[in-house]
Amino acid sequence: MSEDSRDPAVVDATRRTRLANERTELAWWRTGMTVFALALAISRVIPELADTSHRWPYILAGVAFALYGTALVAYGSSRRRAVDRALSRGEFPEPIGRTQTAFAVGGVLLGVLTVLLVVLD
Repeated sequence: MSEDSRDPAVVDATRRTRLANERTELAWWRTGMTVFALALAISRVIPELADTSHRWPYILAGVAFALYGTALVAYGSSRRRAVDRALSRGEFPEPIGRTQTAFAVGGVLLGVLTVLLVVLD
């Protein structure tokens, strides 16, 4: 059954859900891009401004933030595709709780690492 032969309310709801799904993917991408900028600032700009002799903690933090940003972008794109496929079947996939927990734990750990950099330097 094509999407156009279904109930107009269902078609409209599906279109709105697909558009919301695109906006959500873009939010994941925006967040990832922001984290990339933060990674660059932490690893390159801050050590120069602080004129510190120990650069490795900042480089380590920058790499950690860059990996986190990469994971955000990858997950956002993967999730959009999964939702689109499920919508085509008339379903909706629940988010994977472990993934959300991993992002939360990663964010907390990066926050603690940032605090340590500020306090210890």
